[in-house]
Amino acid sequence: MSSAATLLLRRVAATANASTATTLGSATCSVAKRTLAAAADEPLRKTALNDLHKELGGDMVPFAGYELPVLYKGGENGGVMKEHLWCRGDGKASLFDVSHMGQIRWHGKDRVSFLEKIVVGDIAGLAPGSGCLSLITNEKGGIIDDTVITNAGDYIYMVVNGACKFGDMEHFEEQMKAFDGEVCMEYLEDKMQLLALQGPGAAEAAKKLLPGDFDLTKMAFMTGVDTTVDGIQGCRLTRCGYTGEDGFEIAMPAEHALSIASKLLEDPAVNPTGLGARDSLRLEAGLCLYGNDLDQETTPTMGTLGWTMGGPGSRRRVEGGFLGAEHILTPEGKFKKVPKKRVGIKGMKAPARDHTEIFDAAGETKIGEVTSGTFSPCLKAPIAMGYVETKNAKVGTEVMLKIRNKMQAAEIVKMPFVESRYYRVPE
Repeated sequence: MSSAATLLLRRVAATANASTATTLGSATCSVAKRTLAAAADEPLRKTALNDLHKELGGDMVPFAGYELPVLYKGGENGGVMKEHLWCRGDGKASLFDVSHMGQIRWHGKDRVSFLEKIVVGDIAGLAPGSGCLSLITNEKGGIIDDTVITNAGDYIYMVVNGACKFGDMEHFEEQMKAFDGEVCMEYLEDKMQLLALQGPGAAEAAKKLLPGDFDLTKMAFMTGVDTTVDGIQGCRLTRCGYTGEDGFEIAMPAEHALSIASKLLEDPAVNPTGLGARDSLRLEAGLCLYGNDLDQETTPTMGTLGWTMGGPGSRRRVEGGFLGAEHILTPEGKFKKVPKKRVGIKGMKAPARDHTEIFDAAGETKIGEVTSGTFSPCLKAPIAMGYVETKNAKVGTEVMLKIRNKMQAAEIVKMPFVESRYYRVPE
C-alpha cells in the first residue's frame, strides 16, 4: 500500500447501527441508532460490490467501518497514480464505490425549517432538483460534518460522510426532540448503494444507462433527479462529485448495484478507482476531508467555507438561525474575525503530511499546521493544505515547513491546485 493511502486511513473508526422507528408529528420512518462503541473485533461491513472489487484486484482496507478498495492491483490502469491520472484524462471516467456514505431522506411538512436549524445553507431557497454543499454545525459553530443536500420535491435528499453518519444521525435525533414541528428522518441504510462516476467522460458513460429521452446537456452541476438507470427503477442521479471534475453520484437498490456497476465498467473509458486516488484528486481540487481539514473545533469561516452561508446580505447570513450562528456571524450578517484560516501550500521539495508544522518565513515562530498533503500526480510536485494564523494567510506569504526535522521553504497559494472542470449548462 502506498504511503499516501496509508495516511488516508489514519482517522477511520468502525461504526455499527441497528434500525428502529421514530414518529414526530404524523410522520413515521426508519432511523438509526449508533452503538456507543464498536467492538474491536466487529466484522467490517461490505458493500454490494465487495466481491467485484476483489475480482478486479482491489487492495481492500478498513474505511469508515467498511471494507473498501484503496487501489486496484495488477491491472494496466491500477495503482493510485494511474487511477488518479485516468480520472483527469480527456474522455475518461473513474468509478468509485462510495456506498459507505450515509443516504438520508427527510420527510414531513416542516422538514426545511428543521434542516435550516442544523445546517448553514439556504435550504428553503433550493428549487426542486437543486442541491448544495452545506455544513452541519454544533452549538459553538464548529463543523460536525459536511453534506450535500438536494430538494427532491416530495422529500429532501441528504448525503453525509460514512465515518460520521451515525454520529450525525444521533445529533439529528437530539435536535428533533427539541423541534416543534413535523419532520422525519429516513436512513436508507445499506439497502441503497452509491456509486460515483467522475471525469471528463462521465456524462458519455452515464448516458448509455439512462432513458433515451434523458438530456444530460441540460442537467446542471449540483442538481439531481429520481430516474431509472439501466432500466432499474428506484435510482437517483445527482450531478456532483469530489474530484474537481464533472461527474455523478448514482444511488440504486443494493440488489442492482452489481449489474449497474458491471455495465458501467463494460465501457472502456471507465476505470475502477479506489480511495487513494479519491483522496489525491480531492486535494488537488482544494476540497476538504472531514477529520483532517474540518472538525468540531473548526468553524465554516476558519475553513474558508463561509460561502456555504451565501454572499453578503443573503438571508442565512442575516437571519442566522442555525446552531452556533452567533459564534460565526455578527448581528449584521458579517463574518466574525477568526484566529486561523485554511490555506493552500506549495513550493516545498518533499510532501508535507498531516501534522507537519508550519513556521514563519524566518523559521522561528510556529504559525500553523498541515492537515492534508500529498504529491500531486498532475502537477508532479508536493501540495498541501492546512491552517495558519489569519495574519499569515494571505496568498504569496512565504513560510517554512518542518518536514522530517528539516526546514523547507514554501508559499501560501490559492486553491484549487488544479483547475476545476465542473459542468455548466450551455447558454
